[in-house]
Amino acid sequence: MLTLALIGLIGGLVTGISPCILPVLPVIFFSGGTQSPRTTTAENSGGVAVATKPASRSRPYLVIAGLVVSFSLVTLFGSLLLSILNLPQDVLRYAGIVVLVLIGIGLIVPRFEHLLEKPFTWIPQRNPDASRGGFTLGLALGAVYVPCAGPVLAAITVAGSTGRIGTETVVLTLTFAVGAAIPLLVFALAGRRVAERVQSFRKRQRGIRITAGIVMIALALGLVFNLPQLLQRAIPDYTSSLQDKVNNSEQVKRALNLGGLVNDQNKDLDKCSDGAPELESCGTAPDITGVQRWLNSQPQELESLRGKVVMLDFWAYSCINCQRSIPHITAWDKAYRDAGLQVIGIHSPEYAFEKEPANVQAAAENFGITYPVALDNNLDTWTNYRNRYWPAHYLIDAQGTVRHIKFGEGEYDVTEKLIRQLLNDAKPGVRLPAATDLADDTPVNADITRETYLGSTKRVNFAGTETYTSGEKSFQFPENQATDSFALSGAWKLDTQSISPTGESGQIKLHYRAKEVRMVLSGRGTVTVVDNGKTKTIQVDGTPNSYQLLATTTIQGGSLTATVGAGVQAFSFTFG
Repeated sequence: MLTLALIGLIGGLVTGISPCILPVLPVIFFSGGTQSPRTTTAENSGGVAVATKPASRSRPYLVIAGLVVSFSLVTLFGSLLLSILNLPQDVLRYAGIVVLVLIGIGLIVPRFEHLLEKPFTWIPQRNPDASRGGFTLGLALGAVYVPCAGPVLAAITVAGSTGRIGTETVVLTLTFAVGAAIPLLVFALAGRRVAERVQSFRKRQRGIRITAGIVMIALALGLVFNLPQLLQRAIPDYTSSLQDKVNNSEQVKRALNLGGLVNDQNKDLDKCSDGAPELESCGTAPDITGVQRWLNSQPQELESLRGKVVMLDFWAYSCINCQRSIPHITAWDKAYRDAGLQVIGIHSPEYAFEKEPANVQAAAENFGITYPVALDNNLDTWTNYRNRYWPAHYLIDAQGTVRHIKFGEGEYDVTEKLIRQLLNDAKPGVRLPAATDLADDTPVNADITRETYLGSTKRVNFAGTETYTSGEKSFQFPENQATDSFALSGAWKLDTQSISPTGESGQIKLHYRAKEVRMVLSGRGTVTVVDNGKTKTIQVDGTPNSYQLLATTTIQGGSLTATVGAGVQAFSFTFG
């Protein structure tokens, strides 16, 4: 429990200093120092309060307390409550936005603020007034505040959306909220100190209140049009390296697995070992949940498929490992569908572009997939199975019990043997066709370069000396470059998931070990690849897709240089 609390606190602190916090900082600053109009009226004022009183010393703490309470409740229970009430998931967010607008108007127009106060005069400090204690402002900010995603927040939101909320999840949520709120409290206290110490700030309270109101309304409008997301993309993520160190810790991963990922449905999956040669029994298959859309089928529920053998294939269309396994999956579907096999693809995206239904539909058609495909864009089913791999295959018998799990590629002969065994168990004496017997082209992972991501947040194998964070930067190839690495030359823009040249072109030098090298690209332009004196030009046009750079008959080491033209985005290298 203490470990979870520390993880939540550290995760929140990192979030609290990251770029995603920037849009709310002006509101927090003004909330700490904006003075309140007195509740008494002056002569000839028409009943409107015109005098001011000093900013409350407790106001910054009340604003932050309201934010912590609201964020925690909305994150843990908001999705569940709205689902029960059959309301849209954005209701609470837009309610918070409306409150921000009302508070902003109240700061600009005292008469309107006075009207807002009337319904709450019988409840001390419960009126919607940012300058009177600020707790309501904090509640509104907590409802609209969307921190940067990460494994800590993912564990919290998964638990909240599924209703699997235990003591560990509550502790994790509260400590995360407190950690993220600490930097905000510093800004709120700074605003109060300026109000107390700076004479011009005290003398111009009317102008300060109007400015604060405009800032709050601007934040509300920006949230409606998702402008904070554009701001976050425009500003380099200066906390990415720190987040990597925290999030990739094995201790963090183990602790978060206790913070909401294990539930009553998936707790027995550990009874299956990866790629066991014989059938095992690993509990009732967890539900397919949170699907945004189905392709090739109406919605499927595992309970309605009792009597059939079901294979779940977790995949992502740009993943080369998945691409190599798909011919085996489609062959099994074709061979055994009439004998009682139901294949269901769970498309769990690795990249944002893989969430687009049209992209997945086009990929499914290209791969010859005709079985049902569930678009698991929020990784709900992925999480419900505690999955970690692309691809991953789960065999479920006719009674709904998970009998075999295989992570990654390979051992297709074992999987097919177990499919045939389950079909015989479901329908003794069933006539099965001959085994598909496709060639297994799975490379030995130790012999090839690992998948190489180019985006700033997922970058691996970078060999340059420059700081690899989001933003526009210039690079030079290093004098010495290690095997299984890449380096850049020229002017590049680094985004969280992809990179693109800012000039006419940029170069990537890749040292690899593989039989096949592919690159995930999008946009419109050309990529010219020079490998061992051979030149190949690739025309890129359209949504992200995987393009083959080279292919040989055996695994070998080499070095290639890819010149990426303007208008092209590069996401990753994959190897076979």
